[in-house]
Amino acid sequence: SVEMKVGRLNHIGIATPDIAETRDTYAALYGLDKVTAVKDFPELGVKVCFVDTGNTELELLQPLGPESPVNRFLEKNPKGGQHHLCFEVADIFAARDAMRARGATILGTGEPYTGAHGVPVIFVHPKDTHGVLIELMQEPA
Repeated sequence: SVEMKVGRLNHIGIATPDIAETRDTYAALYGLDKVTAVKDFPELGVKVCFVDTGNTELELLQPLGPESPVNRFLEKNPKGGQHHLCFEVADIFAARDAMRARGATILGTGEPYTGAHGVPVIFVHPKDTHGVLIELMQEPA
């Protein structure tokens, strides 16, 4: 099998119908007030902000429009919820090849694309990971 092991948990993706309300709730309830500005990613179909928890981040995701992949999640979970886990990998192409060799399905075209952190990412189909959508991202430089 192809050699590959994931690195640190980079972030936990949380889908929300209202990014500002969700951000404010995490600050009020948990004191998590170290938050990046909300940024639109039209190419990804979402607006995003990151909440620093000290040992990882929460990635808050709100759909930008009806074509957003996050919309399907919100149709099933109207109030939002945990969307994905993201692990760092040393080499995104080796990770993709390892996932395929191990029988996992890569979503989309199967090719890495630039995610919200500005580095290449892929997503592994949740049917291959007991219902959890897994994002693999190239370790930030």
